[in-house]
Amino acid sequence: MNITNKITKKLSNPWLRIIYIVSSFALLVFMASPASATELGSSKWIETEHTALRLISSTKTAGNTDPILLGLHFKLKTGWKIYWRSPGDAGFPPEPNWNRSKNIKKTLLRWPAPERFSILGMETLGYKKEVVLPIEVKRIDTSKSLQLAGNVSYLACEEICIPYNANISLKIDKGKENPSQFANLINQFNRKVPGNGKKYGIFIESAETWKEASKTWLRIKASSHSPFQAPDLFPEGPPIVTFSKPIINLDHKKVRANFDLQVFGIDELNDRTSSKLLDRELTITLIDGKRSAETNLKVYQAEPNSINQKLNSFSTLVMIIGLAILGGFILNLMPCVLPVLSIKLLSVLNHSGNEEKRIRISFLASALGILFTFITLGITVILLKASGMTIGWGIQFQQPSFLIAMTILLMAFAFNLWGLFEFRLPFWISRFSTSAENINGISGDFLQGVFATLLATPCSAPFLGTAIGFAMARTWIEISIVFVALGFGMAFPYILIAAFPLLVKRIPKPGQWMLTIKRLLGLALIATWIWLLYVLAMNIGFFGSIVTGGMTILIAGLLILGRRALLGITASIILIFLIPRLLGEPPSKILNDNLSKNSYYLNNIWKPFDEAAIQGFIAQGKTVFVDVTAD
Repeated sequence: MNITNKITKKLSNPWLRIIYIVSSFALLVFMASPASATELGSSKWIETEHTALRLISSTKTAGNTDPILLGLHFKLKTGWKIYWRSPGDAGFPPEPNWNRSKNIKKTLLRWPAPERFSILGMETLGYKKEVVLPIEVKRIDTSKSLQLAGNVSYLACEEICIPYNANISLKIDKGKENPSQFANLINQFNRKVPGNGKKYGIFIESAETWKEASKTWLRIKASSHSPFQAPDLFPEGPPIVTFSKPIINLDHKKVRANFDLQVFGIDELNDRTSSKLLDRELTITLIDGKRSAETNLKVYQAEPNSINQKLNSFSTLVMIIGLAILGGFILNLMPCVLPVLSIKLLSVLNHSGNEEKRIRISFLASALGILFTFITLGITVILLKASGMTIGWGIQFQQPSFLIAMTILLMAFAFNLWGLFEFRLPFWISRFSTSAENINGISGDFLQGVFATLLATPCSAPFLGTAIGFAMARTWIEISIVFVALGFGMAFPYILIAAFPLLVKRIPKPGQWMLTIKRLLGLALIATWIWLLYVLAMNIGFFGSIVTGGMTILIAGLLILGRRALLGITASIILIFLIPRLLGEPPSKILNDNLSKNSYYLNNIWKPFDEAAIQGFIAQGKTVFVDVTAD
């Protein structure tokens, strides 16, 4: 009481009061400073420009319990990451070395479930923002304190990667076990370490491998008591082996899943098995939101009754060939393929009444022209795909030069059908054709098939889309088979008439009615010519397309004059192919003009194509329609 009175009297001085308050505050700060951090279960923060790292413990004092749970606590600046134990295509995980520790028998570093990072085709796994890697520590003598000390090397990455090495230490004195303020944080991340999955009701069942087109594949099968939401899967094998992002196939109830992954680097392993993955044991980690599971699985050969990859591929190919043949055949019936119908009818009319042998040869030549063109298109697709280009069916209709050439031919053919001029071959060719059983006629039939195929491609998309899409993603052998099937389907009517030439004789005999038909077919060609100019306008703009149309009429008109206008024809053809360069508009401007004209539909129904947005709409349960047209 006397001491209290003395202190009170001394503090009556204002300066002494200030000194007392400051000293008390300093004492509090000192008690909470890193100097006493070991008592609170934490080491000092080791900070870098992009990361911060410390060692934390779930208990202030060691006690007699074993093991003790500690943790490597990382904090990362926005955008920066560190790696999981299996980093993926690049990087390396944190690697602690506890060589300076005392009373340590064994340590086990545990890994919470990571997240996937997909950047520029590379797949990596790791952590951002904040993570604690739990460490189970067993002591040599549980009656004594422990000191965990050593260095931790790790890689931090954003757009660049920086390796760091931190010397770190934490001492935990002996005494009655007393939880620290970090116990909850460590347990929070320890719960994220995947277990066997039973408590979440998810199970990893089997691992199977097979080879297809020199590629090694791995399929992991899994099941769940409740529907999968957003599953992902991370296999781990030999260090040199990496895996692609899985292709996930769920059943209709979303309780069973197949994860198909391509395996890379397997050929560099020294293994006698054919796939070099067979009979190996892999660690498989499955994550679905907050649920996770992990197990070790031995890889088995894909069983015929489970995957049957070869049989499925063969049956799929057979189905695609059937669709290709059907789609090719339908091209002969589609009203939008007016030139095909025109050429076909004219060919039939010209051969009505001829001998059977001539009819057979003529129609077989047209069929060969169709098959030749489809095979050429298939070879072109194979070469473009091998060069790494993005390819699609009807790509020639995105080329102004091709469109201009087609408009010239269509207008010239229309003028020819109307009788305004005739194509006259040089005398030596006519003489050769006469002496060689009319080879020129066969060549003309062959070219009819070629021309019909070229004009048919843009209208074929609704019927050939499945077959073409399948072919684009397969090997060159399957691409070749599909394109031959397409050609056979379109050539089938010609082959049918060649097999049964008497069908031609059912057509009325030639007469005045044929001239009327030719004029009508000429109008059909003009209709196609107008449509091609519309497609051209989508490539070079409306004005350039109008000028092109006028030039094609001029060229066709000059053909009427024959050789007298040879110089004018040549100059006009050269000039018309320069129109896209001289008068054409940038595709971006044409697109923006079209979008502005259709702003109502864009704002209420349709949106400009954005591939990245599609997955977001699907995730929301929406159905997405993609409008793809010939232009």
